[in-house]
Amino acid sequence: MNIRQFLRHHGIQRNPFAEEDAQTDPVFKESCIAHTFHPAWDKVYGDPREPSTAIVFGRKGSGKTAMRLQVARHLEEFNREYPDERVFVITYDDFNPFLDRFREAVRYRRSNPEKLLQRWKLWDHIDAILSIGVTSLVDSITSEKVEPLSVSPHRLESLPRHVARDLLLLAACYDQSMAQPVTSRWRRLKKKLKFSNLAAYVPLATGVATSALWLIALISLGVNGQFSWFTSLWYLWVAALVGGWAWYGVRWLRWTWRSAGIRRRCRVLHHTVGTLRERLLSVPARDLVGQPLPDKDSTDDRYELLIKFQTVLKALGYHGVIVLVDRVDEPELINGAPPRMKALVWPMFDNKFLKHPGLGIKMMLPAELKPFIDREDAAFYERARLDKQNMIPSFEWTPEALLDVANARIRACAEGNRRPTLADLLDEAISGGRVLQALHDLRVPRHLFKFAYRLFVAHCNAHSETDPVWRVQPQTFETELALYLREQDAFERGVGAG
Repeated sequence: MNIRQFLRHHGIQRNPFAEEDAQTDPVFKESCIAHTFHPAWDKVYGDPREPSTAIVFGRKGSGKTAMRLQVARHLEEFNREYPDERVFVITYDDFNPFLDRFREAVRYRRSNPEKLLQRWKLWDHIDAILSIGVTSLVDSITSEKVEPLSVSPHRLESLPRHVARDLLLLAACYDQSMAQPVTSRWRRLKKKLKFSNLAAYVPLATGVATSALWLIALISLGVNGQFSWFTSLWYLWVAALVGGWAWYGVRWLRWTWRSAGIRRRCRVLHHTVGTLRERLLSVPARDLVGQPLPDKDSTDDRYELLIKFQTVLKALGYHGVIVLVDRVDEPELINGAPPRMKALVWPMFDNKFLKHPGLGIKMMLPAELKPFIDREDAAFYERARLDKQNMIPSFEWTPEALLDVANARIRACAEGNRRPTLADLLDEAISGGRVLQALHDLRVPRHLFKFAYRLFVAHCNAHSETDPVWRVQPQTFETELALYLREQDAFERGVGAG
């Protein structure tokens, strides 16, 4: 008999345990994401009206990514239900592009990633987060698609000039889209914002006009045979030309210098001096006086830019920002090494950042980092103030909670009004207490899914279609459980493939 026949007999249309990763799990995304929660859900999710930080430590397969996807989905629903109190969601879970650019910027030896990561700072995280957020916001403004949560044209048209200026400043420094040509995207953004910038071209126009008048005068002198006027007073003519271009030249040199500083200090982003200079020169000088730029090795300007980003979002109808941090163990440079994960994550443990007004950081971290927390000194705890961050030191599942997850997945795959449970698929000789003990040994949802899939396959392989058995037998249950736990233990100790 095959597993499809076995499941169909119990009214189950598809295998509830075929997928192990929440990001590619249709059962979770279509059904369980809305109704099946970890006991710590309320503490992690919080109240979107008052964004708060939560720090979760969980072992592999415990459901950290599933929790992150659930938070994102429920925030989308909150935004639909309360359009006047929306929150802006930034998913910060792909570190590879930022780490690759960081590695190029600091020019470290490829054989020593630990020393490289020791140079990673809080402002690098803020730059990366602002890059994701600003790029997403500019996408929604410049896109021609009309989406339920897109930025309202009315709000764009009614933006105060200083807020539109702030958005252009943020886009100049942090927009990293590769979907559209840089120049056309910039022009489209300015057009959408209706930002008047003719004053920005006055210095250039002055230089062009001076050159034109200078050339006309030379031609006129030559035609009238009075070229000696130029040769005898050539230094005055050159001074007039230089003077005409001086205004623009000073601005060009200044923004070339500032653009080079931004390119050098924004170590996690890809910038060219020419593109940055072109964007900044297109904004009138009076609008840029005293404005912060990320051209220093400091968090001060980054915090000011973060506040500007929040001000822009508030004017566009977003009253809070939620940053979802996940998969810190997966980048190629980290490769699952706990010391490298620590070097990457530790700069974010700063109370000023984690408690920044209107900002909520939801951090889903591997359990391997928790021992490092326990060994930190008093200075670290004073800086991080983890007692105020809704920290969940162990993202554990009780056997009863795992049983609820299994039953919820089975019901999600059931046909019609049928509501089968895990117990319906097991022989009556396998008691409920024995099932709970097995779930206690499996510990996390991923192990539960892997074991259940292997159990059902082994049961089906042990019986033929002509002589089917519709419930898993005790011997099969015990054999497969012992085999799975032994393999898992060997994998965790690093002596097997798992």
